[in-house]
Amino acid sequence: MKRIAVFPGSFDPFTIGHESIVRRALLLFGEIIIAIGKNTNKKEFYPIEKREEWIREVFHDEEGVKVMSYEGMTVDFCKSRNARFLLRGLRTAYDFEYERAIAQVNKAMESDIESVFLLTSPEHTHINSSIVRDILRQGGNASKFLPGNKVLKEKIINETPK
Repeated sequence: MKRIAVFPGSFDPFTIGHESIVRRALLLFGEIIIAIGKNTNKKEFYPIEKREEWIREVFHDEEGVKVMSYEGMTVDFCKSRNARFLLRGLRTAYDFEYERAIAQVNKAMESDIESVFLLTSPEHTHINSSIVRDILRQGGNASKFLPGNKVLKEKIINETPK
């Protein structure tokens, strides 16, 4: 049976920290679904369709990575995709406390789904989508925090909402 993990998030934008988590998790799982969820608490910066397109481009050479968007509860999405694992990256102790609480609620709702946490690589600990979004919004050069080749990075930067 293939081990399928869902890596959920808004990924607005997807960063090199996210990419690192997925690439490292490929050693553990046969398939990783990067699941772009609609977060009702956040205002969308980039359209979901663009985020899907860009993330697919980052992993175009990885057969084990799928990119999808979803609405609703993450555990329901996991069940619909036959995924038994939820993948999350941890940067700080605050992230751990927040993610632990969510994992425990998810476990109470769906006992068959396990949350798996990977620590962010030290060189990516300071990177998060909110900070990258702010850099982009202010016209700064965020390319060192974005995954992909130069063309993809320019595409993302050029499509930044004004």
